[in-house]
Amino acid sequence: MILLDTNVLIYAFDPDSPFSEWARTTIADAVEGEAAAMNAISLAEICVGDEEPATVAARIRQWGVEILDVPVSAAEVCAKAFQTYRQQRASQAGSVIPALPLPDFFIGAHAQVMRWPLATADRGRFQTYFPSVPLKMP
Repeated sequence: MILLDTNVLIYAFDPDSPFSEWARTTIADAVEGEAAAMNAISLAEICVGDEEPATVAARIRQWGVEILDVPVSAAEVCAKAFQTYRQQRASQAGSVIPALPLPDFFIGAHAQVMRWPLATADRGRFQTYFPSVPLKMP
């Protein structure tokens, strides 16, 4: 199984994205191979920006992508990574520090606890806070 970050699906939906072809190929290869999944966090993020949020899940499932709940075991991993992030941000003068974990931390924790690779175009947070998660990038 390969977990898809939100941006992979957004790029796949957007034919004008410079990563559109990469995203579509990544999804197709995963569906035909080891299987592709996204989680409810990514689904929510996509629905917010979509003109027809009620149809997003059905469109994604038509591609053969599974939509999964985030496992409870990811909560502690998410919290630990987010604490590290907050500590690093606190050391930067004038930084606004979010109080609640950002979606990327739930997505990274999900991939880590399942021991799945993560397809993403966002190396930063995932490589820094979830170094054991193999990344598939453009």
